[in-house]
Amino acid sequence: MKRGPVDRVLIWLVGGLTLFGVIMLMSASGPYGYQKFGDSLYLFKHQLLYGVLPGAIIFFLVALIDYRKFKALGGFFLIASVAMLVLVYLPGVGMSVGGSSRWVRIFGMAFQPSEFVKVSFLIYAAAWLAAKSSQEIKKFETGLLPFLFPLGVVLFLLIAQPNTGTTMVIAGTAFLMFFFAGAPYIWFVGLGAAAVALVAALVKLTPYRAARFMTFLHPELDPQGIGYHINQAYLAIGSGGLFGLGYGHSRQKYLYLPEVSGDSIFAVMAEELGFIAVIFFLIVLSALVLRCFRIAKNAPDRFGSFLAGGVGGWIAIQSILNIASMLGLLPITGVTLPFISYGSSAFIALCVGCGMVVSVSRQSQ
Repeated sequence: MKRGPVDRVLIWLVGGLTLFGVIMLMSASGPYGYQKFGDSLYLFKHQLLYGVLPGAIIFFLVALIDYRKFKALGGFFLIASVAMLVLVYLPGVGMSVGGSSRWVRIFGMAFQPSEFVKVSFLIYAAAWLAAKSSQEIKKFETGLLPFLFPLGVVLFLLIAQPNTGTTMVIAGTAFLMFFFAGAPYIWFVGLGAAAVALVAALVKLTPYRAARFMTFLHPELDPQGIGYHINQAYLAIGSGGLFGLGYGHSRQKYLYLPEVSGDSIFAVMAEELGFIAVIFFLIVLSALVLRCFRIAKNAPDRFGSFLAGGVGGWIAIQSILNIASMLGLLPITGVTLPFISYGSSAFIALCVGCGMVVSVSRQSQ
């Protein structure tokens, strides 16, 4: 098939969000970087060196590869997904931070395997769905059951870390792709009920999840304890008003608001830039998601369609979970904001995903 031109709109959207992200990170992370490392630009420089630079190179390299070469490696990517999640439990390799086993240190470099599982499992799911006919997808024994088993293994390993946020992102992305493939609507009713039951069980069995859920329902009950995070986020967002306090003038980032460079960076953005700028950011982010869906619709084959649609769904679901938690619409789960939050592993994984979408666009008519 003749290759078409690269999707410049998609590249500009990814580039623009990345640039905006590092600019916001430079402001949001300053006080924490100075207090922790003695350098207000430490996290900013670390993100540039270990996230943006390698991520940009990987983005363009993946974009140049024919995405169809990944299809035959679907089984490998499933094994890789499970293997990466098992690594966190290996002595001398896995790292426990804040009571969670989410990190791996190899050759002196630390990374978060669950971020790369978002990509590897997405590739596996796209390859598996593309290999099935519409009729096979609609049958329980050839569609739902073999789809749920490997997904269940991955989700179990994520819940055990524990990593509820990534569990929700991967599950949501996988189910969205399953929906795109033509799975019967009634199955999603059952899956939704099962998900609600699972969340209820996790809340009941784990005290810290129960505390987070109670804080979500009643953030005013313990404003200096478990409710501190969300209440400080409310203060930041409310202080921004329409036009914000001005870039660099956030008050909550001065060690009042937890995780200012991670999942709370949206609150700092709203405080400094205001409601109007936040709306513009959401429009650009939505444009990227819709661009992915458009490329999925015009993809030359089912595999490319599932890849591009899956990446678009991943970005949308993760963004919704992050922003909704900062607005108090969902419990805080630690999910980061795509392209904006600090995190080299997360950014590089996003670059791999978006690079594949560009590759799909190059093969489309």
